[in-house]
Amino acid sequence: MKSNCILIISSRFYTEISSSLELEAINLIKEKGYDYKLLEVPGAFEVPAALAYAAKTSKFIGYVALGCVIRGETSHYDYVCNESARALMQLSIEGLSIGYGILTCESKEQAIVRASPEGLNKGRAATLACLRMIELKKEID
Repeated sequence: MKSNCILIISSRFYTEISSSLELEAINLIKEKGYDYKLLEVPGAFEVPAALAYAAKTSKFIGYVALGCVIRGETSHYDYVCNESARALMQLSIEGLSIGYGILTCESKEQAIVRASPEGLNKGRAATLACLRMIELKKEID
């Protein structure tokens, strides 16, 4: 039987953005009565691998993937966005309850709006998705 713990995996490439996403995710997880663990990774590209490693332990009931990728002058943005999303989708199809909160933005200004507690905060939105998927699995089982 899995614990009552949700793992938050957060890319720390843009620390200011990630911190805001994390805070809202943590607040909601606590509000809903779950425990949490925060695991930091260097960038969005590393989030799926860390999640896959953690999933092998069976210590977590759900996962919240957080981070931010901001478009630059090269195609690196496209690779990071596409591959991290693809890998997280594959893990979710395999049965993990994952909330996707990796921002893909054209500018730092866009990212700040999407991470702001007063704005769209996608950390909260990703956590809501994770929580819903946990409940959905319980309904199906």
